[in-house]
Amino acid sequence: MPHSSDPVVSVVIPCHDYGRYLPEAVSSVVAQTFRDWELVIVDDGSADNTGEVAEDLIARHPDRRIRLIRQANAGVSAARNTGIEAAAGRYILPLDADDVIAATMLEKTVAVLDGNPGVAIASTDVFTFTDDDLPPQAMSFPAYSRELLLQRLIMFYCSLYRREAWQTVGGYNESMRAGEDWDFWVGCAEHGFDAHHIPELLFGARNKDTGLHVEAAENDLAIRARIVSNHPSLFKPITRKWAQAVLGLDAEACLRDEHVPDDILTRAAEMDQFLTAVMALQRTARVQYYHIKRLEKALAAHGGAADTPARERGSAPTASAV
Repeated sequence: MPHSSDPVVSVVIPCHDYGRYLPEAVSSVVAQTFRDWELVIVDDGSADNTGEVAEDLIARHPDRRIRLIRQANAGVSAARNTGIEAAAGRYILPLDADDVIAATMLEKTVAVLDGNPGVAIASTDVFTFTDDDLPPQAMSFPAYSRELLLQRLIMFYCSLYRREAWQTVGGYNESMRAGEDWDFWVGCAEHGFDAHHIPELLFGARNKDTGLHVEAAENDLAIRARIVSNHPSLFKPITRKWAQAVLGLDAEACLRDEHVPDDILTRAAEMDQFLTAVMALQRTARVQYYHIKRLEKALAAHGGAADTPARERGSAPTASAV
């Protein structure tokens, strides 16, 4: 069905070899209570069936504005930039192909930007989920603060923002393999764009044992050095010197704790503590989940669980929010 006007929101999904996840991500967009959107899928040189899956999804939703762009593999930053460049919406929502958004994500974030001309970015809390049908884990974030953003990542990549922010910053840094979202948010702060946090679980991040988030965690200090180097005016001279050394010939030595400026070391320690807590909670939940499943199977095999309500046997416990 043709559409006579530009959409309010452009959702951009880069996809590289994640065709198996793409239908779930697209379904979460199609289910939005806010309807004035378009969806741009960027097949970033996939070797799997991403292109065919995307074409099937487009055919399945002829009444929705969904299109596919194909390009040679260039990485997530370049794929996002390609999709945003082709997008028509005044608001942009990046969404990775293996993640999802809650049905009211666009409705509530659009309301923030529509109602607050001085706010350029609307972020939300996050729930993480796995492929094992474990209970999702809640991740709450603090209210937006420019100073806090320079210390640690306080909003996920999947936040709604005005197109002007992307244009002013110059898009996502395509030389960064990981941490590109944090670098982009710091760039927005550097140019005076403000953000607002919605304390609701409106974005779902799939937790896997592999992926760029794992790479980012393993290379946290090096990524921080890149961000400092990309935005030197926001950081103290000692921090800039440390970043230059990390990215230069003395990188290995400067990554040792005794050579890291106190503020950077504190930030890294906070991130390590946070990631350790999250992974521990998820491992515990997974072990408990499978243990309960084995017990239920054993009880059923002995005829003792057939008529017992699930609520009496207990269900997999949910780890407390972090």
